[in-house]
Amino acid sequence: MKRIIPLLVLLGLIIISCTNTKTETNKTAEIEKLQLENDSLKNIFTKSKATMKNQITTFLTFQDNNAEHAMNFYVELFDNSEVIKVQRWGKDGPVEEGKIMMAKFNLNGSLFMCSDSPPIHDWNFSPAVSNYIDCENEKELERLFAKLSENGTVTMPLNNYGFSQKFGWVIDQFGVSWQLNLE
Repeated sequence: MKRIIPLLVLLGLIIISCTNTKTETNKTAEIEKLQLENDSLKNIFTKSKATMKNQITTFLTFQDNNAEHAMNFYVELFDNSEVIKVQRWGKDGPVEEGKIMMAKFNLNGSLFMCSDSPPIHDWNFSPAVSNYIDCENEKELERLFAKLSENGTVTMPLNNYGFSQKFGWVIDQFGVSWQLNLE
């Protein structure tokens, strides 16, 4: 009996030792897996950051100090939109204090920027350059067309022009041109 107890203790220690080795091996494998995942995420983040630096952004220059009003109008109009950053002119600036020096906003996944331009230029927005939107359904097309054409100019009323189900072209109240399409 005296010999059995030490043998049982020794056997128990061997079992515990083997179990700990398996647990440590599993933990090591799990840590290695997490490190690979972390490295993969870092790689994706780095590529995304580089891609964003090369992203083409629409920049709207307002000469009538309407940048904030237009930006807020667009952000409210389009789903999944938000103001990202706003820098304002100070009291010693070349325009009225508080006007937009530079603002960034997102319109349903597309990055835009705008400003209230201090100098008045010989140019303004041109319908030759427009924002083109493929609408998901007729309801969305008609809603956007109605809101964008309010106090604006309809250059092509909603209709079937042969290249899609329904299409319309509007210059909004701020002078920005929008083409709205339903495939």
